[in-house]
Amino acid sequence: MSRVQTGLETLLNEFPEKIRHSRIGVVCHPASVDAELRHALDLLQAAGARIVAIFGPEHGARGEAQDMEDVEDVPRDPRLNVPVYSLYGATFDSLTPRREQLEGLDALVIDLQDVGARYYTFVWTLALCMEAAGKVGVRMLVCDRPNPLDGSTTEGNLIKPGFESFVGLHPLPNRHGLTPGEIARYVQHRRGIDCDLDVLPMRGWRREMDFADTGLPWVYPSPNMPTLDTARVYPGMCLVEATELSEGRGTCRPFEVAGAPGVDPEALAADLTRRNLPGCRFRPLYFRPRFQKHVGTTCGGVQIHVTDRRRFDSYATGVAFLQGIKRIAPEAFAWRAKPYEFVADIPAIDLLAGDDRLRLAVESDADLAELASQWAQERAGFEEVRREAFLY
Repeated sequence: MSRVQTGLETLLNEFPEKIRHSRIGVVCHPASVDAELRHALDLLQAAGARIVAIFGPEHGARGEAQDMEDVEDVPRDPRLNVPVYSLYGATFDSLTPRREQLEGLDALVIDLQDVGARYYTFVWTLALCMEAAGKVGVRMLVCDRPNPLDGSTTEGNLIKPGFESFVGLHPLPNRHGLTPGEIARYVQHRRGIDCDLDVLPMRGWRREMDFADTGLPWVYPSPNMPTLDTARVYPGMCLVEATELSEGRGTCRPFEVAGAPGVDPEALAADLTRRNLPGCRFRPLYFRPRFQKHVGTTCGGVQIHVTDRRRFDSYATGVAFLQGIKRIAPEAFAWRAKPYEFVADIPAIDLLAGDDRLRLAVESDADLAELASQWAQERAGFEEVRREAFLY
């Protein structure tokens, strides 16, 4: 099987003059590697770039911080002896690089592996960097990477005005079917971001590809995205973050495993199985999270086993999971009431879902057929306009 060449490799192999002898900042994380697992920082430096600043998105440049955990600046990287700036601090303003951090750069290189769901914050770090770089005249070099779920399929619905947040700054569906470079192009065109954007494309990637088809090694881009299986269920099961149920953080299979104390696993698995959701099966189980929600407490729930990734609809499965627990264990079900991703006045579920329709439907145990039809119409419109951003 031939291997996909990432945008990082395109930059190094075909266009090294774009960074040679240049003062650059690099936005990166642990998955910013080539096919031999060599990190972008080492490769860019070896190619003649002068790295003068490192920027870390959520979880930090080294990827050790948990979700929604403040990350501090580091005065000096121990190996490169340059400052490491955090793009995920205690306030929304911390998500954007400051003018003084960008001034003097010839280019800002961004190499971030996304997972194909709009909640995953790295693409919004990319969008905010584009805005900041445009204001100071710094060129943006975006190294494209595969959408691990494929570049064709969409799920869910678009964000409505007033529900924007760091889990969705611009209207994309929950599963968007775009690469990071294509999102950069889409956002620039649709939102009128004035910046010098240069996307370094992949070679050999096709829209129907799953990450397993690329020949590239999976390196987990954040602490709770350990495997490709995790990424496949994430567009739907991330909705559980908006509840007081456990989304499996603190276990070895986050998002594939979910539940709560007081839930009967057999009853939940039976309820979900009756729905005939395509491409998956549900295994009842008990689990005990080692950190985060319900730490040290035995939870009942299910593990989602994806049996046919082409037919599997993660978003429909996540919605069915919420409905199932609300139906069989209403005393265990509660929406998250605490602030979520720097927003305190809009429920977390509305931010993740893009509006309040899903929350109201789950609360009333409504038939979602009409709502699903509305979602499909929204996606159809999006799928037409997103083509203007396609690179492949």
